[in-house]
Amino acid sequence: MGNCYTVGPNEALVVSGGCCGSDQKTYTVGGWAWAWWLVTDIQRITLEIMTLQPKCEDVETAEGVALTVTGVAQVKVTSDEELLVYACEQFLGKTVDDIRSVVLQTLEGHLRSILGTLTVEQIYQDRDQFAKLVREVAAPDVGRMGIEILSFTIKDVYDKVEYLSSLGKTQTAAVQRDADIGVAEAERDAGIREAECKKEMMDVKFQADTKMADSKRELEMQKAAFNQEVNTKKAEAQLAYELQAAKEQQKIRLEEIEIEVVQRKKQIVIEEKEIDRTDKELIATVKRPAEAEAYRMQQVAEGQKVKKVLTAQAEAEKIKCIGEAEAASIEAVGKAEAEKMRLKAEAYQQYGEAAKTALVLEALPKIAGKVAAPLARTNEIVILSGEGNRITGEVNRLLAELPVSVNALTGVDLTKIPLLQKMASAQA
Repeated sequence: MGNCYTVGPNEALVVSGGCCGSDQKTYTVGGWAWAWWLVTDIQRITLEIMTLQPKCEDVETAEGVALTVTGVAQVKVTSDEELLVYACEQFLGKTVDDIRSVVLQTLEGHLRSILGTLTVEQIYQDRDQFAKLVREVAAPDVGRMGIEILSFTIKDVYDKVEYLSSLGKTQTAAVQRDADIGVAEAERDAGIREAECKKEMMDVKFQADTKMADSKRELEMQKAAFNQEVNTKKAEAQLAYELQAAKEQQKIRLEEIEIEVVQRKKQIVIEEKEIDRTDKELIATVKRPAEAEAYRMQQVAEGQKVKKVLTAQAEAEKIKCIGEAEAASIEAVGKAEAEKMRLKAEAYQQYGEAAKTALVLEALPKIAGKVAAPLARTNEIVILSGEGNRITGEVNRLLAELPVSVNALTGVDLTKIPLLQKMASAQA
């Protein structure tokens, strides 16, 4: 059985030992590790930054001047696993103060050794280079201890014999001396230059006096020319200003026109959208209902059409059936009539002239009825004749014309019937 141990990123956990006499060590930074009871050992070492203030008092430089140097160093135990092993071997189980003391003594030793190889001027004037040299020399030694130097700076450099202040005074005196010499030389050169300038001034003044009249005349002429040129330039500038103003006004007008065009385009777009909306509204409120009504009426018309077609087809079928029935009836009647006529013809053929006479006699009353039909509506007939036997003659004439009428109506020639021939001969 065992326990699970955790450690933060500012510490390193060292697990040593194990089952079966194992001497394996496990280093964990910012994680967890498992440790068995009784057979493993758990130790921790800090990885936090340690601030050191190395100080070397009265250390002689390469020139034999005793200086006191103080610095500030930031160090820590490295988290690199290979160097962490060295740090654990040397500092595991020690306190932070113990680690700080060892590293401080190491840095102070290297600081003393480097101070002995440099001059005061090198140390005082270039502190960064001095600190860099100390860091480079001390880094390998503290690295073998598993310690990492993050930074090292020189805080202060001073001495007890006022060598540094004397060095500053000497430098200040030299600077002051050079400044005084420079001032004296400058004053001397200034006097010489002033005399030369006065002589040159007198020469220039004499030459100027001799040329003043010509210069004045030329000046007046140049003033007139300049005034003319200035006036010309002013006029040109005024015209250019007015022209530019007109151009700017034209540009402003063009911009206004473009703005109006853009506004008009937007108005047109809005109107087009309104037209589209109106079209869609008309389509939704008028066209679609009208199309629906037209479709309904079309469907109703189609239904009426189909109804009429079916009615007509039914009526045609009815008429066809009635026609077929009537045709069949007529055909049957015709066949019956034809059969009757055939039988009559056979009978007439069998009986010969007697049958024809009987047929004529049967037809004569009908013919007489038809002929006398107009006379039935006559109240009286008056025959005017001068002779007494005129009426008899008219009757005989009518009877004589009767066979011709019967022949025309029936196709039977009464004059060829023996009976009528005999009646006609008897009357004659």
